[in-house]
Formats: sequence, structure tokens, C-alpha cells
Amino acid sequence: MNDGIHGMLPREQMAPSVQKYWDFMNRKPGAPIYQREFGYYCLEKWQREEGLSPDANLSELFGFDAPAVATLGGLGGCEAPFEPQFDVEVLEDRGAHELVRDFAGRHVLYFKGRRNGFMPEYIDHPVKDQKTWEENCLWRLNPDTPERVRKLNEALPKVVALAKKGFVVRQYIVGGYMYLRSLIGPEQLLYMFYDDPELIEKCMEQWLIMADSVMARHQAQVSVDEILLDEDICYNHGPLISPDMIRRFLMPYYQQLMTNARMRQLDKHRPVCYHIATDGFFDPVMDLYGELGMGMASPFEVAAGSDVIRTGREYPELLISGGLDKREMAKGKDAIDRMVDRILPVMKARGGYIPTCDHGVPEEVKLEDYLYLRKRLQEFR
Repeated sequence: MNDGIHGMLPREQMAPSVQKYWDFMNRKPGAPIYQREFGYYCLEKWQREEGLSPDANLSELFGFDAPAVATLGGLGGCEAPFEPQFDVEVLEDRGAHELVRDFAGRHVLYFKGRRNGFMPEYIDHPVKDQKTWEENCLWRLNPDTPERVRKLNEALPKVVALAKKGFVVRQYIVGGYMYLRSLIGPEQLLYMFYDDPELIEKCMEQWLIMADSVMARHQAQVSVDEILLDEDICYNHGPLISPDMIRRFLMPYYQQLMTNARMRQLDKHRPVCYHIATDGFFDPVMDLYGELGMGMASPFEVAAGSDVIRTGREYPELLISGGLDKREMAKGKDAIDRMVDRILPVMKARGGYIPTCDHGVPEEVKLEDYLYLRKRLQEFR
């Protein structure tokens, strides 16, 4: 039954933008390139200083393609998927700053009256030992609490309806490293791998229980095309933890989740694309993640040494998104021309590429220059 759920919807029944996105998913060489962006850190400045209307339709202004992906949530993003979340509370007034407990239970130092647009300083995290794990977090990660189930049931019909139009269905999940880091903190996590590996295993066991249970609810009604793990496991020299730690503490849980997800597909012929999103330099562990059958990676941070042309040649089957250097965007039109002319012809001919900034577009990029970039990219649509 070719209804988009039990079988692929016929191409002629898909909207042009959906056809275009499936050409990306199928790595069709020379196909028109789907137009979208990773995200923005610059909109407030563009509105304040460069005349961007707060009511502007960015998709229309920047020439983006119509949506073609339906995203399933419920499994976190950069933090653990708590239900209920922690109550946000100001814990201390420190003059120009305030110490706040955020929704993920972390103690965060913010500028007073401003909680976005900069990198916050994390002072404390909710998990320190078995006791704090159980008291603060474990009960918040029950996949079957009524409020969690209500939210999942409320969101799912919208995705099912889009799947019936041929949309790519994506399940978004906080990656294991990001999840552990949000619970324990980046520095303390490194110690805990050695000092209390049993607690790490218990945290990851619950990650799998959560992810597998929520995905099972979703897959009872829809086939999933992509599992996006928001991992952020790399910095500018490679992974933040060793390959051996990745193998021990992450891979078994990822392997089980992927195995279960593939077995549950309503469309038995539908592959599941496993997508890793990480900042930093991913190359040193790309083969390791490839052992799981990784089919897509993003966003290829150029300042860390990533190069989508190099990766595209070394991994011809890999779907790639990202790789446009934010620093070059900030240098003006000539630099943008050099970047576009180097990357886009090669990657369009290869197929399986969506050009976006290698992270959110920063404030250093002028609106005029970003509009010029979008105009150049539309030459390849």
C-alpha cells in the first residue's frame, strides 16, 4: 500500500519540494539542491540595525524550499527529555548576573535579564551519584507518564498526515553524549567514566528505554526515514571522549535502538537513515559511527577542519548537510563567491548535499551579504 506509511508514496503525488528532498535522500547526482538553513544567531541584530522586519517571512525572503520533513519529537534535543521538567528558578542575585536553575536542572550563570544570545556558564548539574540520579532525574525519564503520553499522542497525527503526503519522517533524539553531559556536566562526566561507570551505564539504559518506548509509539502509526542524534561529541581536534569510551558507553545502546527501529517499520522495505549531528572535527570517528550504518552527518564546522568536498569524496554514500564557513560569509561578497564556486558545483554533481551554514549564522554576517549568499545558492536549485 503506497500511502507514505506502509509504502512509499508515488513520486507524482508528492509536492515539488518533497520530490526535491527525496532526491537529496537518494543521493541523486546533479539534482536541484534543496534550499534551507541550519539556524540563526543574527536575527535580533538584523532587525535592530539592518532593517529586517520582525514580521518578515524568512522562507520567502531567503528563497527556501517549502517544508519536506516532518519531525517527531519527545526525546530531547540538547538536554535529557524530562517530564516534568525542573521548575526554572532564580537561585542567587550576583549583581550583573543571576544564578538560575534551568528546566534541565542545571545551575546556570546568566547576565541579569538576558538568557539568550551568548554561551551561558554552567555551574552545577543534577546528577552527582546514584542518589541524585534517582532523586532528581530517573523518575523524570519514565516514558509512560500520562503527561508525556498525552503530548506524544497530540503531536503524532500531524506527522502521520504529512507522511501521507510523502514527507520524510525524522525522529529527533538527544544523543548519548549530549544527554550524559546535560545530566552530569562536561568535566565531571570525564571523571565519572572512570570513577563510576556503573552509573553511566544506568543513565544510558534509561536513555534506551526512553528512546525505544517513544519510537515504538511513533512507529505503530508511521514509518521513520531518519533518526537524528544530536550528539555534539567533537571539538576542533576530534572527539571529546575516546573511541574506546564511545564503543563502551554509547554504541551498544545505539545499536539496539537502530535494530529495534528497523524491525518495527510498517514499511518493511523502508531504510532508516542514521544521522549524527556534531560540532567540531568529526573525521577521526566517522568510521566508528559508520559501523552503525551512519547515513548522514552535519553540520561540518569548517573552522575545526571539516571539508564537505573531502568528506564527499571519501564517503560517496554519505548524505551531507552544512559546510558553508560562517567566517567567509562575514567577509563579504567576494569571499562568498569563492566559497560557493568551490563547493556547490562539485557537491551538486555528487548529489546528497544540502548547503547550510556550519552552525547558526552569526551576528558578524551582514544581512546584505547573507541575502547575496542565498541568491548565489539559488543558482543551484
